[in-house]
Amino acid sequence: MSSEPQVPRLVAVTRPLDRIPDIIALADPENPLVWTRGDRGCVCIGETLRLTFTGPDRYAEAAAEWRRIAELTTIDDPVRLPGTGLVALGTFAFAAESGTTSVLVVPRTLIARHRGSAWITEIRVTDADGAESSIEQLAGAMPQLPEATPLRPWTGTALGTRAAEGAPGVAAYLDGVDRAGALIAEGALEKVVLARQVAGTIEGDADLRTPITRLAVSYTDCWTFAVDGLIGASPETLVRSTDGAVSARVLAGTRRRHRDDEPADLRARNELLTSPKEQHEHAFAVQSVVTALAPHVRSLQTSEEPFPLRLPNVWHLATDLGATLSENSSALEIVGALHPTAAVAGTPTAAAIAAIAELEPFDRGRYAGAVGWIDAAGDGEWVIALRCAQVDPPSSGERTVTASAGGGIVDGSNPEHELAETVSKFRPVTDAFA
Repeated sequence: MSSEPQVPRLVAVTRPLDRIPDIIALADPENPLVWTRGDRGCVCIGETLRLTFTGPDRYAEAAAEWRRIAELTTIDDPVRLPGTGLVALGTFAFAAESGTTSVLVVPRTLIARHRGSAWITEIRVTDADGAESSIEQLAGAMPQLPEATPLRPWTGTALGTRAAEGAPGVAAYLDGVDRAGALIAEGALEKVVLARQVAGTIEGDADLRTPITRLAVSYTDCWTFAVDGLIGASPETLVRSTDGAVSARVLAGTRRRHRDDEPADLRARNELLTSPKEQHEHAFAVQSVVTALAPHVRSLQTSEEPFPLRLPNVWHLATDLGATLSENSSALEIVGALHPTAAVAGTPTAAAIAAIAELEPFDRGRYAGAVGWIDAAGDGEWVIALRCAQVDPPSSGERTVTASAGGGIVDGSNPEHELAETVSKFRPVTDAFA
């Protein structure tokens, strides 16, 4: 009988900083690890531990493994704010059958800010006998805030000029929407989210802080992230858990913005608010989240009506949810219960997943999965990986960038309109890598 793998023992020391850092400027230019929005966020430098997961139980296995690690970690944290002490950043594949690995990364150094406060955390592997001395050693040798390096020149990319390898082109996508509409008309399902992929290349040593900065500056209502090569800015909060309080934001229903034509822009917003098709799609998405959250929370509340969320590229229908977390549930367990939502899969879920596998002849990878962070208490923030691209490791002096975007297909969906919606949703990434 094989014994269970030994759980690594970690030590984490957090200390306050006397100045507010520029989070993105401190990131590794070629392998950034960043989570930021406005005056909150963190940058991670180096790796102390990397946990990998695959298959249908990847979220449950990650939650269980993280709980075991957190229980054995020695933490020295006088700051005690969200994101202090032991923290891991993670990104998870959309599909159980995906060839892409899901990961949790524990950094060696984490530098973070929360409004007017800032701190630095060092995390190392230790052993049970040396825990106390390691705390003392680590606390006595806390590094100073590193100096940011200037951004290197950015030469751009051809992102969006070709379909990603194995992904269908425009004609195939339009055909897929037609086929999805036929399945819906037959009663096989009510909604399915179909995506397409585009790709391009950048130089192998390109400074990835440039697209991250562009996303953070342009999409201030989104979480901008860079985790294990996945870079994006997501408007959809899957779950935020802090001291027992849980919140989420559901987005479903989209209209393209007309930023240079205010009357047309207002018409697009009003069409979104009054469209039976969009309201129907949104109701699917909200109900799927409410149903999934119910076993894990108490006193669940939602905003009375969907509201229009204005982003630089699109209008979205949005609903905010709030609840109190039940005991013994972590943010990762809630993420596992919620994924996949109707907003990125469809309704009923099993039928929608089967339709996606049939109609999308490519692996979504981490697109529409979850990306975020978790701490020792099980609190954290996780968003759906949207408006994002996966940047592959360098090969022959180049890096491939693969972006994904999709939309919800329901009864009455028009293929050309759905294609135009994906073009609008690609815009944050294509602009960021331009």
